[in-house]
Amino acid sequence: MISLETRLEYKFRNSLLLAEALTHPSLAYETQSPHFDNQRLEFLGDAVLELALTAHLYHLFPGHSEGDLTKMRARLVSKHALFAFAKSLDLGSYVLLGKGEETSGGRQRASTLADAFEALLGAIYIDAGFETARDIIIRIIGPSLVDINQEPDKKNPKGRLQEILQAIIPESPVYKVTEESGPDHKKQFNVSVSWNGKLLATGSGANKKEAEANAARNALKETSWKDLS
Repeated sequence: MISLETRLEYKFRNSLLLAEALTHPSLAYETQSPHFDNQRLEFLGDAVLELALTAHLYHLFPGHSEGDLTKMRARLVSKHALFAFAKSLDLGSYVLLGKGEETSGGRQRASTLADAFEALLGAIYIDAGFETARDIIIRIIGPSLVDINQEPDKKNPKGRLQEILQAIIPESPVYKVTEESGPDHKKQFNVSVSWNGKLLATGSGANKKEAEANAARNALKETSWKDLS
């Protein structure tokens, strides 16, 4: 099996740090070694990861707002993302688990691998400093940066619109069905979305949910709220 250090393209000066980063609390409990597990390194690695990504996104997207950068970072440090990064290193093959955790599928558990990934970053930081840890982080997350700039408007345009508008004034957009046509098996709904007493956009769809989403999507494109705030 390829060593984890080979996958990382990094050789630890202090191999005990690597062992600590890979030691799950379940093994520490079984071996009666309560002070040797990866929880403290996970705590440190979380901060190292956030700082590295914050600085990287800040320089990578100079024209983006604080809100946009915050959302990008949140996507990259989510448990789902951390699990994917851990999987890219095949981290499940290297973690040291107690028997109970092993038999219950801990090697593939998202929370276990996400925590081990952060602990690994904390260990690298202690072993070699922030710059080395940052470089390894950016190399690992590189593929995820390809589409990180794509706003999730298509997935949740209503949520995105509400977030933007409530950042201006604490008032939610209002959706209203303006027209309903067609036979029962082929309905068509037209919906308007208003905010602060003004019409922002309209949208249509085969049901109310779809029509509201399209109205929100059109409002995001037109950005007419800028003239109303």
